[in-house]
Amino acid sequence: MITYWQIIKNGLLPLQSFVSGNVINVVNPTTEEINILKNTFKISEDFLTDIMDIDERSRMEHEDDKLYIIYRVPFYNPDNGIPYATMPLGIIISDQAFIVIAQHDNDVVSEVFASGGRRISEFQNNSEFLLNIINHATNTYLRYLKQINYQTNVIEKDLEKSTKNKELHKLLIMEKCLVYFTTSLRSNLMLINKIKSPKHIHYTRLPDDDLEDAIIEINQAIEMTNIYSNILSGMMDAFASVISNNLNIVMKQLTVVTIMLMIPTVVSSFFGMNVPNSLETNNYAFLIILGLSVALAVLGVLLIRTKKWI
Repeated sequence: MITYWQIIKNGLLPLQSFVSGNVINVVNPTTEEINILKNTFKISEDFLTDIMDIDERSRMEHEDDKLYIIYRVPFYNPDNGIPYATMPLGIIISDQAFIVIAQHDNDVVSEVFASGGRRISEFQNNSEFLLNIINHATNTYLRYLKQINYQTNVIEKDLEKSTKNKELHKLLIMEKCLVYFTTSLRSNLMLINKIKSPKHIHYTRLPDDDLEDAIIEINQAIEMTNIYSNILSGMMDAFASVISNNLNIVMKQLTVVTIMLMIPTVVSSFFGMNVPNSLETNNYAFLIILGLSVALAVLGVLLIRTKKWI
């Protein structure tokens, strides 16, 4: 889907058609829309192919009076095996247009182009709009990191009484999410450092202070990701031992129950043997044997509790 926007003071104004110098938002483009980008706006076919590659790294290149940027942004998909992941966001800056291309919809693009939505920073030109996208992406990373940390705490509570690997598998998924975040944030940081290069100053006239603020935010996200990842790794090792210990406790309890059930069985088996004994003619033989079995079972329980085996 292609939509057209005009940058106005502190926001964006939707347009019905393209006007030179305005913003174009492309989400999940069809083959026809890709042809429009190639033929009408002269976008490099190789760049469009790279945008469709989910594993494409962050980078920036200058070609044919256009600045091509691939910036990795986070996205949330609960139906995916890994709910929190990253994807490449394509940005093309030229005198003709500012074009944003996403393989599929995500929170960063939705919030940036939300009509009347809250703006993280004010912008009045293409350079400031680029910085706004970067800041939105970083804040989305930080928001997702808090959600990952919350889900990790929930899984931790379930692990305390678990004897299965289901919760460990959930923790492994969260750890994979953090690995994706760490890799993408580091490549984004390298890209922003390149933006300050005089080679690209014609397209990114951004004050050094604004870029430094963006770098600080990304470094904060990287530090948070590293902290959560280290905590998660240690937690997985610790709870692997907890699960094993919980299983040992269950097996010990089952063993004690088995022993207690064996005592009445041994007693009844002994008196059930085909040998003469004094209880054969006793009218209370059944009650005596039953009482003896219960007494020995209770004695066994008391002995085990005294030894603190359970």
